[in-house]
Amino acid sequence: MRSTISINQGWKFIKTADNVVHAMQQVGEAVSLPHTWNAQDGQDGGNNYHRGACWYIRELEKPVTDGEVYLEVNGAAMTAVIYLNGQKLAVHTGGFSAFRVNLTEHLKAKNTLAISVDNSDNDTVYPQKADFTFYGGLYRNVNLIVVPKKHFELDFCGTPGIKVTPTVDLEHKSAVVTVETWQNAEEVYITVDGQSKTVASVDGHAVAEFEIENVHLWDGLDDPYLYTAKASLTSGDVISTRFGCRQFEIDPQKGFILNGRSYPLRGVSRHQDLKDVGNALTLEHHRQDMAIIRELGANTLRLAHYQHAQEFYDLCDENGIIVWAEIPYITMHMKNGRANTLSQMAELVVQNYNHPSIAVWGLSNEITAASTVNEDLLDNHRLLNDLCHKLDATRPTTMANVFMLEIDSPILEIPDVNSYNLYFGWYVGELEQTDEFFDEYHIKYPDRAIGFSEYGADANPLYQSASPEKGDYTESYQAVYHEHMLSMIEDRPWIWASHVWNLFDFAADGRDEGGKHGENQKGIVTFDRKLKKDAFYLYKSAWSKEPVVHICGSRYVDRTEDVTEIKVYSNFPEVTLYVDGKLFAAQSGERVFKFHVPISGEHSIEAKAGGYSSVIFIRKVAEQNPKYVFVKKQDVVNWFDQDELDPTCYSVSDTMGELRKSPEAGAVVDQLMVKGAASRGDVAESVMNNPALIRMLNRMTLIGMMKQAGEVDPESVKQLNRILQRIKKV
Repeated sequence: MRSTISINQGWKFIKTADNVVHAMQQVGEAVSLPHTWNAQDGQDGGNNYHRGACWYIRELEKPVTDGEVYLEVNGAAMTAVIYLNGQKLAVHTGGFSAFRVNLTEHLKAKNTLAISVDNSDNDTVYPQKADFTFYGGLYRNVNLIVVPKKHFELDFCGTPGIKVTPTVDLEHKSAVVTVETWQNAEEVYITVDGQSKTVASVDGHAVAEFEIENVHLWDGLDDPYLYTAKASLTSGDVISTRFGCRQFEIDPQKGFILNGRSYPLRGVSRHQDLKDVGNALTLEHHRQDMAIIRELGANTLRLAHYQHAQEFYDLCDENGIIVWAEIPYITMHMKNGRANTLSQMAELVVQNYNHPSIAVWGLSNEITAASTVNEDLLDNHRLLNDLCHKLDATRPTTMANVFMLEIDSPILEIPDVNSYNLYFGWYVGELEQTDEFFDEYHIKYPDRAIGFSEYGADANPLYQSASPEKGDYTESYQAVYHEHMLSMIEDRPWIWASHVWNLFDFAADGRDEGGKHGENQKGIVTFDRKLKKDAFYLYKSAWSKEPVVHICGSRYVDRTEDVTEIKVYSNFPEVTLYVDGKLFAAQSGERVFKFHVPISGEHSIEAKAGGYSSVIFIRKVAEQNPKYVFVKKQDVVNWFDQDELDPTCYSVSDTMGELRKSPEAGAVVDQLMVKGAASRGDVAESVMNNPALIRMLNRMTLIGMMKQAGEVDPESVKQLNRILQRIKKV
């Protein structure tokens, strides 16, 4: 019989040690798993979190068995070295996948298990440059697996030992299910849907085929039905896996198709961390996240930027969420990292093949942000693409391309379908440029499927504005941003998938912006999951079947305007507004309802629709509440109109491109770029010299760029303008 024994308890943690002997001699800190040493310092900003080799040590009794004993580590970030009784047994590179080590021949009655886990900087193991914290630790469950001598495969890429491939015939409402297993036994007994077969094992590989009539489809959110395949050996070893019978297609003109019908993928991305917990998530944390996803009504998830926990893929299967799964080949191509991209991809596909929720394998994310498109980078992607198709002939490949990548780049020809991360209206440019980008791409490449893999705007819920604008970090602007993007997506059903960046705020320890240290605030839910920003309810009103009535601006209490905008998100066709208990107005529309309400004192505002209501309280004040404004962000619009500018000299109203024509003025611009990038982490610093990004920025005025960055006050701008006014135009 197979048994799985949790060994999450009884560990001691040693932060620094010279070697395994030194580590074993130390008292250490008592910890239980899952555990990360960066739960605090990886979220506090400054990019000073501990990156290095730490140690986990525990005593281990030999299980009673005449079979074999494997150590199973479900997540060790980023490189793990396994020692038993001081002897080095294995090394695993990659912090997001499961791996196993056969301990059988090395076990004594009493043992000391030591695991060195290293998240330090190097040039071989991904990720090394990305806008999120690289937590270190044994942050998922660790088990012992005890099996008979004759058992199913445990070694290859962390395999589950069983692979199920359903082929659906929609016309005849049937499916052919192929079950493969790997083992060191002579025959295998396999059961699917009440049907059983005994098949021979040839060179350690067994294959059985089953036909299911009147097949019950795995049908997304509507009906995520799961079957179970079970395999057993005469030795008593038994394994099983759930699977779903479904058919995916991606059409350049029609978008995503599920089981023969149009099924536009509209959802969010998710990182696997939580405030004050880091990435050491429990099953309850995963369930909490899934409950929020279901409340939102999303039907797809991009699980960024690495392999997530098996428990979470299981939840996606059970809830009908369609998944984009990817490896952390991100931002910067490393010539010494090719082998690691291939091993991480092999583990991702082998370990997750049976999950019906997974629709595509992601090759990379924004890999050209800090790297040029050269032959080595292209060849790495070709190898990854071929590997995916070799291991899985049923799913297409994709990649998330950085917004600076030209649409005629040869890298776009490698995956089966493509997607772009676009941040027009936040980092650069205007909201409408997103529309223009997709229309241009679709017209030029009508036979290529294109998706929208990332889009978002940072929002600190403390910051509010009656006149929101990009770069102000207000919850108000984030809502305006997403209103535009949602409408843009709905007008283009051929966008095969769209994923909001991000569902939750997450740790990016190098960031220091928008009033928060160490956080990316593009989430539509806060890092601690306690507060849903207004934009959350915009998407809920668009995607959820639950009734939605939500008044925006509940945190914008103190208002200086005489007539204030009251905005309501709802999936009802008509909303009625009441002010201080009295009917104010009724309005028909779709999703976004705007009322303009005169205010003079304290007011209660209530929106009603379909028997549901939402209430906020506001008050008229004489001066702006300073808590609503990002302290580094001041109103610098048109301050220079009061001054007499010398048109023969440069000023902050010139474009970046014009300023760069002058070596002296260009040096001023470059210095500002370096300073601005530093506040957004090492990724921003690494991409600032990207030629395509520079071309985009060159079209912006310097004052526009500074205003969007939100990192200056009027006096700084005035001083900068004085400097530029001393430089004659070229």
